[in-house]
Amino acid sequence: MENRHVDSVKRIGFRKWYERQLLSSHAHMVLAFLSAIAIVGSMEAFRTSQGDAQLADALFVVVSAAIGIWALRRYLFLLMRAEATANQASCPDCGDYGRFSVVGQRARLLEMDVRCRKCSRDWVISSGS
Repeated sequence: MENRHVDSVKRIGFRKWYERQLLSSHAHMVLAFLSAIAIVGSMEAFRTSQGDAQLADALFVVVSAAIGIWALRRYLFLLMRAEATANQASCPDCGDYGRFSVVGQRARLLEMDVRCRKCSRDWVISSGS
């Protein structure tokens, strides 16, 4: 995991980090949806406009499409990273979910070393990104 994400998990805990990742990813999904609406509206305006207004509408379609593609990619990235991390958040010994402390990190490998708060078992969580 990136340094700032490991630091965030250390500071606020896994469960809050996971919740914030899901909220952020879904906010990007809403942005992608709004961009799709803007594209449809711009295409409709393009059909009925003339001259410079058509050029502006075409530009708005391109800009809306670019924003929508970026937002969709960001949504999928954040969601997949959060899910990949969440799938590794159960202690291999006691099965306690999401109750661990970060004890180290391997930034180059995108991994963090964690310790279960219940049974003190150590394991590695990889971000998978």
